[in-house]
Amino acid sequence: MKRVICTVTNDLTYDQRMQRICSSLARNGFQVLLVGRKLGTSKPLQRQLYRQKRLYCFFTKGFAFYAEYNLRLLFYLLFCRRAIICAIDLDTILPCLFVAGMRRLPRVYDAHELFTEQKEIVTRPTVYRVWKAIEKFAVPRFKNGYTVNGFIAGELNRRYAVNYGMVRNLPLYNALPQVTISEPPIILYQGAVNHGRSFETLIPAMRYVNARLDIYGHGNFYTQAQQLITQHQLQYKVFLKGYVEPALLKQITAQAAIAVMLFEKTGLNQYYSLANRFFDYIMAAVPQLCVNYPEYKAINDVYGIGYMIDDTDTETIAAALNKMLADTVLYNSLKANCLKAREVLRWEEEEKKLLAFYNQLVAEKKEQYV
Repeated sequence: MKRVICTVTNDLTYDQRMQRICSSLARNGFQVLLVGRKLGTSKPLQRQLYRQKRLYCFFTKGFAFYAEYNLRLLFYLLFCRRAIICAIDLDTILPCLFVAGMRRLPRVYDAHELFTEQKEIVTRPTVYRVWKAIEKFAVPRFKNGYTVNGFIAGELNRRYAVNYGMVRNLPLYNALPQVTISEPPIILYQGAVNHGRSFETLIPAMRYVNARLDIYGHGNFYTQAQQLITQHQLQYKVFLKGYVEPALLKQITAQAAIAVMLFEKTGLNQYYSLANRFFDYIMAAVPQLCVNYPEYKAINDVYGIGYMIDDTDTETIAAALNKMLADTVLYNSLKANCLKAREVLRWEEEEKKLLAFYNQLVAEKKEQYV
């Protein structure tokens, strides 16, 4: 059975991790279907090496959305061809579990993050209890899985005695475009504009930095970010750019002078994260201002690609950005280190772990029927 169905709750267009994973599997003999949801603002899907399916939902957020989407996903999966079913994160795990159980299909859990430890969950007791109950019920029933860093793998093992592998969020290797740093220089953030990403302190910090901040992405803190920009009268130097397709975003990122990689410490998910954009910035050879949290520190200790800070206070961020902009020796050293690190931290090497995982799973399933 070399067929895989992966399930997410986004609209597929901007999910670079799943595009990499599905493309790698498809290039190596797997028939892949990626299932997500269709939004009113969704752009037409781009042709890929794998199949894509969007499920339309009437509700777009909150409990009603998750309930509706999971029901639609359940019924959709019931009538799909037999395949390995891979739940991406906790918000699609239940229909994958039930369908795999009913149809006796192999199932995989791909934990992009420690879902129950996100700030927007741990700070809301009722919401936390619901997701924690789902995690306790479902994750132990997924014996096969992988995640993005060693801490999450270890934490899931501690909680539920599952032994998951690690497939990091490394980008595809690409040639660097010819760029010139603009004036004033651009500081760039890419990714979800969500709670816990330090926008409450990053945006005010720009009052003291002679540069512009471009924010690419969308999320549950987007409206508050707009309000912060207005509140601090920063409309002339902080710009919310919204979503940009991955290919264009690579070109835009390479134009930046500095990128930011910030999280609050609220919740284990933030403190022990290892986000896509951390590696995307390295691949673009852009020095980054980064939180000195364990997973990032471990990589920076080896490669020296970022300027690390111990807290995300406004004053700390402003001082660090100004230091990076003014200290040309420091900046040039970080830039040179990025150019070296991008030769190593690339998806072409990381995908070997992914392919080994799925090929082993296929081999095990074949042995059961010999």
